[in-house]
Amino acid sequence: MLDFIDPRIIAVVQILAALGIARFWMTWLKTEHNEPWLPTGYVEHERCFVYPDSVLAALMVISAILLFLGKPLGERLTLVCGGMMLFLTVIDTAYFLQNGMFAKEKGGGENLPLILVLIVVSSLMILRFL
Repeated sequence: MLDFIDPRIIAVVQILAALGIARFWMTWLKTEHNEPWLPTGYVEHERCFVYPDSVLAALMVISAILLFLGKPLGERLTLVCGGMMLFLTVIDTAYFLQNGMFAKEKGGGENLPLILVLIVVSSLMILRFL
């Protein structure tokens, strides 16, 4: 669908996204989350995402390497990664919506851009190799 985009560009995007995920969790895990507006169980809920996000980051690096090497498996694995990222983004979006976390006073200045970037990145991964 987006055949005009060089697969190596998608590979670079995946590596940057994987690094972004790693940086996010390294920062998040070292930060106190005691804002009074955070929903009950926020920390426990978010901690669960460390595991699937780590798997996603690892798979994106692997698929990026395969894309750089011109291996067809890289394209298929990129589709899997795009689906994983989109699924996790839908969960985050629903959680943020249900808890009013797109409001400016509840972290919306960080949450909304994050969701938008994840939608764009997952869409690129999916639409390039669909």
